[in-house]
Amino acid sequence: MLVHLRRYLIAGLLVWVPLIVTGLIIKLLVDMLDFTMLLLPPSWRPEAVLGFSVPGIGVVVAIVIVLITGLIAANFVGRKLFDIGDAIVDRIPLVRSIYSAVKQVVHTVLDDGAESFKRVLMVQYPRKGLWTLGFQTGLGVGEVQQRIEHDVITVFIPTTPNPTSGFVIMVPREDAVELDMSVEDGLKFVMSLGVVVPKWPAKPRYPAEVAPPLTKT
Repeated sequence: MLVHLRRYLIAGLLVWVPLIVTGLIIKLLVDMLDFTMLLLPPSWRPEAVLGFSVPGIGVVVAIVIVLITGLIAANFVGRKLFDIGDAIVDRIPLVRSIYSAVKQVVHTVLDDGAESFKRVLMVQYPRKGLWTLGFQTGLGVGEVQQRIEHDVITVFIPTTPNPTSGFVIMVPREDAVELDMSVEDGLKFVMSLGVVVPKWPAKPRYPAEVAPPLTKT
C-alpha cells in the first residue's frame, strides 16, 4: 500500500511542481514589467480609466515602449540623440562604468553576428580529468592573449541551479570540445543539476550494461 501511495505522490509532484514553478516565474516577470505602468500619467493608467487594475498590462506597455525606442534609435536622428545621451552618461563617474559595461554585454549577446553565447563547450575544470559545461563568450582577449603562448578563448562556467552567476576562464582553443547542443539545452542541463539531458542520436561509447563502474582511487 505504501509503495502505491509513494508512486502516486511522486506522479502528482511531477505534474504540479513544474506548473507551480513556471507560474511563479511568469508572475514574477509580469509583476516586474507592471512597474512600467508608473511611466504613464496617473489619469492614463487602467485603474483610472477602467476603474480596476488589469494584471499583465505592463507587459504590453513594456513591449510598446521597447518598440518605439527601437524605432527611434534605428534612424539617423534617433542615433544622434542617443549618442548625445551616451556622452552625457559618460561624464558621470560611477554611472558611466556600470552603463558602459552593461551596454557592451547587451550588444555582444544580442548581436546576431557576435560569437558570444552561441556555442556550448566542454572544458576540463576545475582540474584536468573533470569535465564541465561552459559557454563561449569571446575569442580575442587582448593583452592576455599576447602574454601567454596558447591561442585561448573565453569561456563562462555557470553555477547551478542559478546560471546567472559563475566563473570566467580562458581555455586553450584545442582543449575545448564544442557540442552540438543548443545554448537553451545547455542552460536546461545546468539549471536541472544535470538531470535534463538533451537527446543525442549517437550511440553511447559504453552501453549501460557494460559501462565502466565508478571506482575510488
